[in-house]
Amino acid sequence: MNTLFGVVFLLCSSWMNNGCTDEKNNGTPVPPPPVVEVDHIELYVTSTEDVRGQKNQGLRLQEDMVASGYDDSFQTLRIDQNQVYQEMDGFGYTLTGGSALHINNMSAANKSALLEELFGREDGQIGVNYLRVSIGASDLDVAPFSYSEVEDETLSNFTIAKDQENLIPVLKEIVAINPSIKILATPWSPPTWMKSNNEYKGGSLLASHYAVYADYFVKYLEAYKNEGITIDAITIQNEPLHPGNVPSLLMESDEMANFIASHLGPKFQEAGLETKIITYDHNADRPDYPINIINSEANQYISGSAFHLYGGDISALSSVKTADPSKGIYFTEQWVGGNEDFGGALMWHFENMFIGAPRNWSKTVLEWNLAANSSLEPHTDGGCTECLGALTIDGNTVDRNVAYYTVGHASKFIPSGSFRIKSNNMGDLPNVAFVTPNNKYVVLLMNNSDAQKKFNLRITGSEETYIISIPAQSVGTMVYDGNKKA
Repeated sequence: MNTLFGVVFLLCSSWMNNGCTDEKNNGTPVPPPPVVEVDHIELYVTSTEDVRGQKNQGLRLQEDMVASGYDDSFQTLRIDQNQVYQEMDGFGYTLTGGSALHINNMSAANKSALLEELFGREDGQIGVNYLRVSIGASDLDVAPFSYSEVEDETLSNFTIAKDQENLIPVLKEIVAINPSIKILATPWSPPTWMKSNNEYKGGSLLASHYAVYADYFVKYLEAYKNEGITIDAITIQNEPLHPGNVPSLLMESDEMANFIASHLGPKFQEAGLETKIITYDHNADRPDYPINIINSEANQYISGSAFHLYGGDISALSSVKTADPSKGIYFTEQWVGGNEDFGGALMWHFENMFIGAPRNWSKTVLEWNLAANSSLEPHTDGGCTECLGALTIDGNTVDRNVAYYTVGHASKFIPSGSFRIKSNNMGDLPNVAFVTPNNKYVVLLMNNSDAQKKFNLRITGSEETYIISIPAQSVGTMVYDGNKKA
């Protein structure tokens, strides 16, 4: 195995400029100490100086940034693998209808190579292990649609034909690459005939149609199962307090609780479905919404609550966890604007989502749109016109944007089934730690300062210490693989 890191320890601070000398030996120069090799710790970095582009410029393995040793003047990162928190389901994106359209329109060879890069776990691949898809159209489809456009309480006209054009073919290729990938499905709107205003924008779900809408969910899950695609979880409504999008729906917490308790939960049980039901799916400024559902009759049917961060603070996720520790927390969406600065978006998303969300019990961290073109299309009339994809795809040309790197820093190294473990918060070096199923320790960390930072690393139960350096204005993933130790 090739040595990944070699570092020379300096016994005299002046050696860098003048060379070390031995005063007892009449000033004879002392040779530098031997190289101390550390090949079981790797550090991968993306900096704010990286730019979006066709070449993967981030996620670079750093040379000469890890050494054995300890320095009292540095902060110490302590990893305690004996204190274990939530199991991680994964990291990823929403595969919107628009994303699937762009990917499916690539040549077969280019499409295959891109999907392998995104969902494979070999060198040069980022191992995305969680996806969100829309039930019917999202605002990043060409136009709104549902699976039942004609009013019919029996849903005899139910069809997923629209999804079979692009979304399902792409999902099938993804599942072939990673059969264990988890998929979350979310509606932006019910069929219009089930709504108070008979439109895709806004309105509420008519109580008289709660039962048939529950049947609609069951039919969707069964139709996807027949395509060989298992949906691990659903949320009831994307952003239920934002009825201004196209498509969208206003659904208050008592309405969602009633729908789950009286209709959806029992229908899932009757159909023998093990698909998780997750509540809310909106901003962290309204933790009262999921807590109201947790405290209702719907509690027996739900697996947790989902969040975005267009409002509120990420710490609110912990307050919802406290309301019922048996329920999961999921972070399911955050967009990057087409005009956002790469560096600013990189640092904000990494600190709040990829470090902040798991530290506040989230089992997932999902960026928003996987792919758009250079015109930020498609989108509905009234949908998001500024949503940058993790990828920009024009024909067979692919540019990798900030969300490609934020997700890649986590998904490449933290497979589903990993657990968050304890690490101390070092203030100006935010971090979060995990242990993987094959017993590697993985730390996501960042340096938001304008200077390189060094810190000590200690692993509970080990006498060994290390000095790690992380460049200025960068995010990093540190992987400690004890299996590589001599």
